[in-house]
Formats: sequence, structure tokens, C-alpha cells
Amino acid sequence: MFKLARQLLPQQPHILRRLPRFISTSDEAKSGDTIGGLPTDLVNEQKLKKTSRTLSTLQNHSAPIAARVTVSKDESRDFMAVFPDVVRDLTGVTRAYNCNDAANWFARVLQYNVPRGKKNRGILCVLTYKNLVPADQITPESLKLAHYLGWCVEMLQSFFIMSDDVMDNSTTRRGQLCWHRVEGVGLTAINDTLMVENAMFAVLKKHFSHLDCYVDLMELFHEISFITTCGQTLDQINSHRKVSEFTMDNYKSIVYNKTAYYTFYLPFALAMHLAGFKDAEAFRQSKTILLEMGHFFQVQDDFLDCFGNPDVTGKIGTDIQDNKCSWLAVVAMQRANAEQKQIMMDCYGQEDPIKVNRIKDLYKELSLPTTYATFEEESYNMIKTHIQQTSRGVPHQSFLQILNKIYRRDS
Repeated sequence: MFKLARQLLPQQPHILRRLPRFISTSDEAKSGDTIGGLPTDLVNEQKLKKTSRTLSTLQNHSAPIAARVTVSKDESRDFMAVFPDVVRDLTGVTRAYNCNDAANWFARVLQYNVPRGKKNRGILCVLTYKNLVPADQITPESLKLAHYLGWCVEMLQSFFIMSDDVMDNSTTRRGQLCWHRVEGVGLTAINDTLMVENAMFAVLKKHFSHLDCYVDLMELFHEISFITTCGQTLDQINSHRKVSEFTMDNYKSIVYNKTAYYTFYLPFALAMHLAGFKDAEAFRQSKTILLEMGHFFQVQDDFLDCFGNPDVTGKIGTDIQDNKCSWLAVVAMQRANAEQKQIMMDCYGQEDPIKVNRIKDLYKELSLPTTYATFEEESYNMIKTHIQQTSRGVPHQSFLQILNKIYRRDS
């Protein structure tokens, strides 16, 4: 499936040009000019303050960064209440082709894989729709359509991770065995991923084909699916490269394509279509902001993978061992001298715990936690500024709600 993505989509230069560069894309940091791509005087100012400010992503949170993009119990319950209808619709479509056994199997596939995660992407679609449409104009029927769109997003997510688990031959996912590891499944999981992917379009046809936005919804799912597979290909290609070959341009391409589009832009844009938005400029402005959020979110994850407390983040980071093109690795190579670059090349991508710890020590020697703290604060403020500058009818609160959930938990 991912072979198709080798014919990569052209970059969206109008988007990338609009994203301010906090980190230099050159191979070397320019001494006296920037530190890790940030203005030297800004970083030095932060150091001179000599504060003991704990990084916001590590401030005694009891859940990982991804888990902190949370929703209320009522929202989650309402979303889950629609899932049985989704399963009923899809098994009904399958039985219509005289495939009763396949319908029973597919119900098991859906129930095991689709509703097991945090469902943030799907619920984001619902919350965005509710923010975009005046409360007195939302009907039970239109709200249920938003829930159906959210479940289509969750099916797309399941399609991606089920495929990824087969490729990586992973063992567990979301606290249970990966689907292909379940007894009696095996490589049948490949066909199951295709069923899940195509199920999205069965739901769209059944519930949205009478709406003016139907074609826009279909095209958006096709586009984002292909973009994400392109990002997966970029990630796989770069994981086999030497750390000396990592660049910030490559890093951003991976982040935007593999994560930001389907995690942030897709749910938001679906809600915009359902809400009746037609203005291309409104979609363009939204895409720019949401890709910025996706980049911000991934840099946070990269930092936590290395420096987060596993008891807090909920996972043991392996980006160093996996030779990932991460924000930390790219900035380290930008800032390192010749001796430090050699340490990176000798130790990065190695399983040896001693070498892994040497990389972490080097990150500290290069003051990457300080650079990250500045990046985090400045990125948050920059995105807030961009939100305030939007002027095409999308309520600012729709963006701020997402940003604040990423930056710090809403209380």
C-alpha cells in the first residue's frame, strides 16, 4: 500500500513559506546569529533570567501530551453512542453482497480496532462543527452527521495504524495485541485494513450523498489519505539515513504530511464543509494555522520522547534507537562542533543503552532543553497571533480551543 506513495505529492510552497522558521534549515548553525535557529539574544535572555521554570509539557501532568488533548466524559460518551450505528450500517452493506460471514468478521475487525484509542481526532470534528454553527441551528440530525464524519476519521486512523503494525511487525497497540497478532488473523489483517479504509466511503455514501458537500468530503478523505502515506514513506526513508543527512526541511515534510494533515487539518476541514463553508481563503488560512499546530505538537512529542518521565508520558521513548529524524537530532546536528557531530554519528540509531545515554547527555551539553523551552513559548504565542489575524469567518475560539488543549490541559 505504501509503495503507491513513492510518487510523492508536490510540496505546498505557499503553506511552507508562511510558517516562520524558528529553527535554521542549514546544516550548520551560524555563530553569533542564531542558536538552534532562534535569535541568539533571545536565547541568552532566557538563560540570564536564571529561572527554574519547569517546561509546560512536564509540569506534573498525570497524562502524556497526546492524552492531554482530551475531551469531557459527556463528549466521549455521546461519540461512542454512535459507533454501534456505524457498525450496523457497515455490516448491512457487507451483507447486501451476500457476504454474511464477511459481515460477521468485519464487525469483529471494527470493534477490536476502531474505538480503542483516545478518539481525539474524531471528537475534534464534532467539537469544531459545534463551534462553527450557531447553537440554535444545530439539529439532532446534523449533529449525528458530524459524529459520522468523526468516526470516518477514526476509521482512517485505524487503517493507518493497522497497516503500520503489520509493516513493523509490532506486538501491542493501545494496550492489546496488534490485530495481526490475534490468533486466527495473521496476514488477513492486510485485507482487513483495506476493508476499514473503504468503509469510510460506504458511510459517506449512505449519509452524505444527498448533501452539496458530498464530493468535497470524498475528495478531502482521498487527498489526506494519500498525503499521509507520503509522510509515512518519508519517515521510512529517513529512518534508514545517517543522522548527518537529516535536515529541518525533511523533518517538517515528515511532520506535515504524516501527522499534521490528518490529525489537525482533516477533522477541522470536514467540520467546515459540513457547516457550509465555501470560501477557499478560509480553508487556506485554517490549513496554515492547523499545520503550525501539528508541527508544534510533534516537536513536543519529540522532546518528551527523550526527556519525558515515562511514568508521566506513558511510554518509553525510542526515537534515538530507531534512528528517527526528530527535532532534537536535527537541531543537535545544526549546533554541534566536529567532535560532537562524530558522537552523534557513532551513537545515534544504536540500541546500546550507553550510546543512547551519550546522545541524551550531548543534547543537554548543547542546551537543547533551553532551546526547546524558548521554542515552545514562542511557538505558542506565534500561533495565537496567527489565529487573531484570521478574518474569513472561522471563529477564533475554534482554533484556540485546540491550541490550549495542546499547550496545557484545560481545567
